[in-house]
Amino acid sequence: MNHPDDNELFNRLEAEMAADSGAEVVDLNKARSARGESADPAPGSTTDSRPTESADPNADRSADSVDDDTDGESTVMVDGPAPAGPGLMDRLKSGQRREVIPAWAKSKPEFVTALGWLGGYAWHTTAFHAVRLPWYSLRLAFQAPAGVAKFVGGAMRWAADTEGEPLRQVAARRENVEEYLKLSRQRDNRVKLRGIVMLLGMILGPVLAIVLFVLAPAWLEVLALALLTAGFGFLGAPSDKPVISRAVVTTEVERLTSGIVERALGALGIAEVNKALGKGGEGIKFPAPITRDGPGWRADVDLPYGVTVPDILDRREKLASGLRRPLGCVWPEPVADEHAGRMMLWVGDRALNKVPAPPWPLAKSGAASLFKPLPFGTDQRGRNVDLTLMYDNVLIGAMPGMGKTFSLRTPLLAAALDVTAELLIWELKGTGDLDPLKKVAADYGSGPDDDTCAATLDSIRYVYKDLERRAKVISSLPKDKCPENKVIPSLAVNRSLGLHPLVLAIDECQELFSHDKYGKEAGALCTAIIKRGRALGVILLLATQRPDKDSLPPAISANVGTRFCLRVMGQIENDMILGTSMYRNGIRATSFTKTDKGIGYLVGAADDPQIVRGYYLDNPAADAICERARKARIDAGTLRGIAAGQTPERREAVDPLLEDILAVVPADEAKPWNDVTVDRLAELRPEKYGPWGEMAPADKARQLTTALKPYGVTTGQVARRINGKTVNRTGFERAHIVTTIAERDRNRDAG
Repeated sequence: MNHPDDNELFNRLEAEMAADSGAEVVDLNKARSARGESADPAPGSTTDSRPTESADPNADRSADSVDDDTDGESTVMVDGPAPAGPGLMDRLKSGQRREVIPAWAKSKPEFVTALGWLGGYAWHTTAFHAVRLPWYSLRLAFQAPAGVAKFVGGAMRWAADTEGEPLRQVAARRENVEEYLKLSRQRDNRVKLRGIVMLLGMILGPVLAIVLFVLAPAWLEVLALALLTAGFGFLGAPSDKPVISRAVVTTEVERLTSGIVERALGALGIAEVNKALGKGGEGIKFPAPITRDGPGWRADVDLPYGVTVPDILDRREKLASGLRRPLGCVWPEPVADEHAGRMMLWVGDRALNKVPAPPWPLAKSGAASLFKPLPFGTDQRGRNVDLTLMYDNVLIGAMPGMGKTFSLRTPLLAAALDVTAELLIWELKGTGDLDPLKKVAADYGSGPDDDTCAATLDSIRYVYKDLERRAKVISSLPKDKCPENKVIPSLAVNRSLGLHPLVLAIDECQELFSHDKYGKEAGALCTAIIKRGRALGVILLLATQRPDKDSLPPAISANVGTRFCLRVMGQIENDMILGTSMYRNGIRATSFTKTDKGIGYLVGAADDPQIVRGYYLDNPAADAICERARKARIDAGTLRGIAAGQTPERREAVDPLLEDILAVVPADEAKPWNDVTVDRLAELRPEKYGPWGEMAPADKARQLTTALKPYGVTTGQVARRINGKTVNRTGFERAHIVTTIAERDRNRDAG
């Protein structure tokens, strides 16, 4: 703390004494008081306060130490001399440069949107008045006589100088003869001049009218008559009933000012804010001017010490009330690269859920590439928000009915427009929300039943198995073809490599992950796909309406790169989707209301979390897009799977039976028996082979023989000596299994 003595000399002297290892820390004021001296020595007086010995001449002069022999009441200087402030150049270098060209002018979608709005406004206004033009003409014609009368009356009053009559009457009442005579002479001069002008007008007016009637063409006469009628009509219109009505009735929005922001913050009931406002707003600062930002106002606010942005987010409804704006207009956000008390407050002119949804840029035309940003939605300001799917995975979560499936549909439609992408789509709700994508999907299923869940798991196994093949292909490529050891556009378009983008999407994934039989394996495989698939061109899209630890494995939630969370009810659900501590940091999807459908927090697509309103694409629009995507795939020769009428590859190439047999049969067991192998398989995967293990030994042998037949693996009698006796049972050769797997993989790579 600072010493109460303001004399700089004594402050420095005390600092030197505090730094001395052998000196006692002395409060000079108290020492003088004890000796009866004044705290401020008289001029000319001297005090020898130099230390007798200095242990370290370079000791810190602001050391905070108290000698143990003192009574504990000594005041010690702990604050060093105030450092010199930054120079002008330092302040300029650390300052934030504002954009020369506004963001909306640099963003093509936003610029096109602004031009579209302006053109629409002009067209609407023109059409509105054009339709009412006959009615305007009729009203003007009826009001023209009143306008003529008003014109004549006004002209007569002007000629008679009636506007000066009140002044002359006041002079007469005051009996001010000199002023009255002066005003009377002025009136006589005015009336004389104006009378001459009126006389000339009454003579020349009819003459010009006759000349115009006789010599002018008909169109000019009609135009003159129309102008006169319109002029007299407007003049005769009542002041409270204008002839031309407004095409657009604007809503006046109060301009956002620092006073309004402080008023709103004061309504939140936060003690530290109220203290700051009680001191004249001393603790609330605005580091940048309040400016227009898109269709609204932006205010950067430094909150009082100890108040954080999450404190404001907890009271968003009260903040909106204090601003006198609808809740959907008020969006406070933390600023990621600033301190916890810096808030960016954006107040829109209209609620986000009331603004007409802009069209999806790819809805009518255009192709897409999963290697490039894809339009996903718009932010509060109407700016486009992109999503890049390649090298990423996406998790979408929300409570039922908040637009989760529609949010998943948008990136899937974009992937459909990439002719190189293979789509595996599973909609486990069973309502058919993703049915339009069947036209382009290599594999598709809909329904919450066990068969669909089993097929979904088969598809996941196919993708997981394909990771191994893709990794082998990439590792075998020369460095000049694959410099970064990952799939790049030039490799994706090479069909012989099979490194095209592979998109696996599971809607209502909680139905699979919480399944008694398939959930554990599905969760483990999806976690592996998320971790390994990014560089291999594999993209996983998951959507759930029940984000909890049982329905969404924590390993999946922790490893997904991009998350989109619409409205949820609690902190746990919020952090399960958006990531740990997001709720505590102020990113709260719990703040969205029931009417905020399709609006959520997008995390991972940009450096900072974004509030995004997803594009709305109904079934007819999605169907038209998929029809266009199907035609493009047919032209490119990339239509595959069920969309091309083919059996899904998962049914024939990804059955894990052969791999499972190798897993349970040791390499030194050349000819295992069928029934023993079935028992081992039942222990390995009870959900798949459990029913086999419950059969009789002979039935077990026949079951495995039947299962191996499609792979060309034959079985026969295998003899073994047990307790000195030869026992024959049905068995197979393990080497045959190894050969079949190798041949299958070679054929798949060649294809």
